[in-house]
Amino acid sequence: MFENLTNKFEEIFSSLKKSPSLDEKQVDEGLKGIRLALLEADVSLDVVKEFISRVKPKALGQEIIRSTSPGDMVVKIVYDEIVSFLGDKNSEISLNAVPPVPIMLVGLQGSGKTTTTSKLAKFLEKNNKKKVMMASLDVYRPAAQEQLRLLGEQNNIETLPIIEGQLPADICRRALSAANLNGCEVVLFDTAGRTQIDFQMMNEIKQIETIINPAETILVADSLTGQVAANVAKEFKNTVNLSGIILTRADGDGRGGAALSMKYVAEVPIKFLGVGEKIENFEVFHPDRIANRILGMGDIVSLVEKASEDLDQENLKKTEEKIKKGQFSMEDYLSQLRQMKKMGGIEGIMSFLPGVSKIKSQMDQSGIDEKIITQNEAVILSMTKQERENPKIINGSRKKRIANGSGTDIATINKLLKQFKMMSEMMKKMSKGNMKGMADKGIPPELFNQLK
Repeated sequence: MFENLTNKFEEIFSSLKKSPSLDEKQVDEGLKGIRLALLEADVSLDVVKEFISRVKPKALGQEIIRSTSPGDMVVKIVYDEIVSFLGDKNSEISLNAVPPVPIMLVGLQGSGKTTTTSKLAKFLEKNNKKKVMMASLDVYRPAAQEQLRLLGEQNNIETLPIIEGQLPADICRRALSAANLNGCEVVLFDTAGRTQIDFQMMNEIKQIETIINPAETILVADSLTGQVAANVAKEFKNTVNLSGIILTRADGDGRGGAALSMKYVAEVPIKFLGVGEKIENFEVFHPDRIANRILGMGDIVSLVEKASEDLDQENLKKTEEKIKKGQFSMEDYLSQLRQMKKMGGIEGIMSFLPGVSKIKSQMDQSGIDEKIITQNEAVILSMTKQERENPKIINGSRKKRIANGSGTDIATINKLLKQFKMMSEMMKKMSKGNMKGMADKGIPPELFNQLK
């Protein structure tokens, strides 16, 4: 997420931090780099101009020149402005209305509106403990209503039954009535999208808005469309009472232009990010955390939250107990690899860590990629129970059998055994409380070595 922008910012700030003092020429050069980085990230020109106009006077202020760490001061100023442009603080979804609370999702066709409707429903049921009903108002796109029904069925979310030929206005009234009868506290209305904004589409949304009087009208926009997404937000803002934005496909957005432009252009907060295809790939938008990611500072808070949601706590507790006793088997290593996969693999975890571009560079040089996790899993699964408990017994003939069973070679088996040995030694150090020197900045070298 925001990889290109992060790399550019890290280069700019690395140069500024090397200088013991900054003059106007150096600051101007830095700002020129920032301006170019933002434009390349597809941030709208108006937003870039406003951003630089806010940063420049502060970056040239006396407090910078007198500072003992002028480079860090510039980073702080840029960070504060990014947070300001992204929205200062996360904005929770408003459910402060008489149930069933109506929420309308709008957007162009192909922006991921229907999938996002189900993700938001699941989020509200899990985090807000609300009973949710979904209703599709898309009577134009073939199988759109059926798609929402299937998503509801697969994820145990109540969905309004489909009545063929019924118009959106009538579906709205029926949904509110059905939600009342079924004790649903929130109704999500998935409106129809078009390939582009047109008169008919906006008139229909206005009519729906009048009927359901939504507590929230949320624009679902594809972050990969950059400035186009920001322009779409502006159009919807001028037509309906837009209250928030959900950016989809944020995990594939290496530029970050849409996120940086939309809050400023539409004057409504970004509330959530869609970060994958699965229903749980849905995050609350925290401006300060996103600013940290953009500037390469990492987002450890979100990583910890993600770990607590994704990982098997009982399994982790058992592993922790074994570590305390200085015990660590190949079975435990397999469990750790699977936990890593649940959290999005190596790439998924790295995206939350400080100095991500440097880390990725180290990974590339070491030839580390996602295939290593799958490959190591296959190797361990080809071992007998006895071999997993005591890898020291794995001799030449056993290695040959394991290599054949996992579709790998002897070199791969040797590499895994070396990784396991290093991991076991590291766990023994941890069991004795000897953590000194195990991590400096970014990723501990041992973790890279164990994957080499």
